[in-house]
Amino acid sequence: MPRKPPSMKPYALGAGVAAAAGLLAFASYTATKPADREATGSSAAAPAFAAGSAPASAATEEGARSEPGEPARRDARDALAVGRADAPVVLIQYADFACGYCGKFARDTEPALVEKYVEKGVLRIEWRNFPIFGEESEGAARAAWAAGQQGRFREFHRAAYAEDAKEKGFGKDRLAALAREAGVPDLARFTRDLDSAAARRAVERDQEEGYGLGVASTPSFLVNGAPIAGAQPLETFTAAIDVAAAEAGR
Repeated sequence: MPRKPPSMKPYALGAGVAAAAGLLAFASYTATKPADREATGSSAAAPAFAAGSAPASAATEEGARSEPGEPARRDARDALAVGRADAPVVLIQYADFACGYCGKFARDTEPALVEKYVEKGVLRIEWRNFPIFGEESEGAARAAWAAGQQGRFREFHRAAYAEDAKEKGFGKDRLAALAREAGVPDLARFTRDLDSAAARRAVERDQEEGYGLGVASTPSFLVNGAPIAGAQPLETFTAAIDVAAAEAGR
């Protein structure tokens, strides 16, 4: 079972942010191996996912701004995001590198979304580190952030989610090997960043945002605030993105 955080700091919404974005209940996948899920045919129900319960982000360098209550950050400097900061649709993913279904999404679905929507300026994908499987998960989350500080997050993400990669674990030697595979140029800096207070704060920020929204298992997604549970088929994501893009006038 996913562990609960040591503390869950409530998010204070800014003045004028309506509390009307009530609870959106949905069934969420428990992040176990895909083979385990397929063998049992079962899925676990997650607590209600309250979309829109995080504070709005500040304006970015490009002038994009999240709507009040929208957890999308739209920060043009975010090294863990892909796509234009002012894209009409933002997909936020809460994921763990030790999660089998997160890897399935990364390999089978995300590349198609990047080609179909991100490259056309319609979609932005924002990553949130949401480690729930212990110390190695947390280490992998910090390593992904550290790789991002040198512009290699996407490459690290691809290497860490390669087929059978998680079975090799995420100990320190393995994280260094993944950084080399990802082409991180300065491995000494990567090691320092991995264990830094800044890395821990960044991961904690993502976790607190997720727990504040009601995320309890991985992968969990928001598409312009609308939740999607688990590694659903590509068509589930394209339908949600098309609806959101139409609502945004694209």
